[in-house]
Amino acid sequence: MLLKLDVLAIAVLTHVGFWTCDAQVCGRPALGNRIVGGTAAQEGDWPWQVDIQLDNNHVCGGSIITKDWVLSAAHCFPTPSLVSGYVLYLGRHQLNGFNRFEENRRVRRVIVAPGYSSPEEGDDMALVQMTSSVPWTDYITPICLPDANVQFPSGTRCYVTGWGHVSEGVSLSGLGPLQEVDVPIISQASCRSMYQQQPPADRVDILSDMICAGLREGGKDSCQGDSGGPLMCIKNKTWVQAGVVSFGIGCAQPNQPGVYARLTAFTSFIQRTIPDIQLFSGSAPSWAGRSGVLLTLLLSLVLLS
Repeated sequence: MLLKLDVLAIAVLTHVGFWTCDAQVCGRPALGNRIVGGTAAQEGDWPWQVDIQLDNNHVCGGSIITKDWVLSAAHCFPTPSLVSGYVLYLGRHQLNGFNRFEENRRVRRVIVAPGYSSPEEGDDMALVQMTSSVPWTDYITPICLPDANVQFPSGTRCYVTGWGHVSEGVSLSGLGPLQEVDVPIISQASCRSMYQQQPPADRVDILSDMICAGLREGGKDSCQGDSGGPLMCIKNKTWVQAGVVSFGIGCAQPNQPGVYARLTAFTSFIQRTIPDIQLFSGSAPSWAGRSGVLLTLLLSLVLLS
């Protein structure tokens, strides 16, 4: 009986360990703790960053959210049913150089948020399934996604990463290391007011599924080529993705902050598409309750023996 219980204990603890690992790995870079106005990131700082290429050209960014799925923007896939030309590069640091830790995957399918027609009209969200799972390494790990109740208040300092233009019309040069820039969240009311003050041709309604970040005076922003990449904020020592790079008027212009797809508006869509995904709530992860039940059961069996 003792031998059976020892085997059961090992099995249960191993299963609990797997749950713990899966739940804790997101949003915690193992090695880390041009975007306009940004600086080069260090290799491994943002291990969920994805380079999305079409016919061997960089077109968008994305973020790893599970071993099989990448999150990006709907406008990065104008014809979602045609995916044969896309390649996803994970663990990449240099856009134009050698990357010893990278993996690449083809795209199995792209699922665009219902209702999408253009970035300015909202629903600019896409889930991209890879042809095969990727292994977790120091350079390839997922970002945490928030549940619907997580708040990103105005003034919260966040980061955007990508290989996009470093100013309007100016591509990233040289080896093209991944760029990072810190930008504060701007309240929806302030962002809407700024965009409504633009000339009539540039006015945009900031919808409920959008979130803005940047400086009122300009100077720091995402730009062309950063689309689909993550807007990330720290919550309880964990990096949580608040938005997906969607659109803007120019790059880093005064009173024209970057506009992102607000992830908390898409939790139902994400969970319907990836039922086993665990969303970040800011409290104890859901595996704790299940692990506690198993440990209680194990202890009961030991005592009864």
